[in-house]
Amino acid sequence: MEYVVTTRDLTRNFGSFTAVNKLNIRIKRGEIFGFLGPNGSGKTTTIRMLCGILAPTSGSGTVLGYDLTRDAEKIKQNIGYMSQKFSLYDDLTVFENLDFYAGMYSIPYRERKKRIAEMLELSLLEGKENELVANLSGGFKQRLAMGCALISRPSLLFLDEPTSGISPVSRRMFFEIIQRLANDGVTVIVTTHFMDEAERCYNIAFISEGMLIANDTPDNLKNNVIKGCLVEVDLPDALHRTEEIGKLPYVKECSVHGPLLHVLLESEKDLELFEQYTGTKAAIISPSLEDVFIHLAGKAKRQVS
Repeated sequence: MEYVVTTRDLTRNFGSFTAVNKLNIRIKRGEIFGFLGPNGSGKTTTIRMLCGILAPTSGSGTVLGYDLTRDAEKIKQNIGYMSQKFSLYDDLTVFENLDFYAGMYSIPYRERKKRIAEMLELSLLEGKENELVANLSGGFKQRLAMGCALISRPSLLFLDEPTSGISPVSRRMFFEIIQRLANDGVTVIVTTHFMDEAERCYNIAFISEGMLIANDTPDNLKNNVIKGCLVEVDLPDALHRTEEIGKLPYVKECSVHGPLLHVLLESEKDLELFEQYTGTKAAIISPSLEDVFIHLAGKAKRQVS
C-alpha cells in the first residue's frame, strides 16, 4: 500500500493555543480524502502544514516522500494547492491567468498552450478563454482557480474549502471534476463542512478542537459510530424542546434537522416510552453523515469541557 501522506503526532501551537494536536493520518495514492470539522477545528492549519507552508511545532510527517520539516520547498514544488482565497487576477482573461500560473511553475513556452488547453477542458471553461475574470461567476472562478493549481500536473492536490460561497449546481460540477482527477490517479485532499461533499470522499478525517476524532470511510462512519437507537420525530415547537427531551434518562442526544428532531435513544426498547412521553409516533432511521458529525462534535465538546 502506497501512502502519499503520513503524519505522526503532528502538532502546531500558536503561543499557548494548540491548533492541531498530535495528528496521525495516512492517505493513500489516488484517493479523495476529506477533512471534515466545524470552523476553527484545525483543518486549514493541517492543510498548510502538509503543503509545507507552515512548520509544525512538533511531530513529523512526509508528503510524497518528502519530510515536512526538512523538505518544505520540495513539497511546494510537487503539489497543487488551492487556498480559500486563491489569487486570481480580475483584470486578466481566463487564458492569461492560466498562462501566468504556467509561468510561475516554469512550464516551457512550447508546452504552455497544450497545458492551458488541458486545463480549460478539465475545468469546463472552454469558450471562456478570452473573458475577463472580473466578469465570471463564483463557480467559474473556483474552477479556474483549480485549473491554475493543476497546471503543473501535480500528483497531489490540496483544496481548502474549495466550494465555499458557490451554488449547489457549481459545487456538484466541481466535485465531478475532482472525481475525474481521482480516476486518473491524482490524490485529492479537501477540507469541507458540506455533508454531500464529504459523502463523495473515499475516507474522512473528522477534526474537532485540533484533534482527530474519527477517520474512516463514510459508510463505516455511518454504520459504526453511533451506538443506540436513532429515531426521527415531528413535534410542534421542535426547536424549543431539544433541551427538555435531551434530559430524559433514556435519551443520549437530541438535535434539530429542519422541522424534525433526531433523537438517539439508549436502545430500541425505549421507543415505546419515548412515544408515550411525546404523544407522537417516532420512526427508527439509519444515521446520516450529518448525524455522525453532530454526534462526534458533541462528544468532542464534552471531552474538552
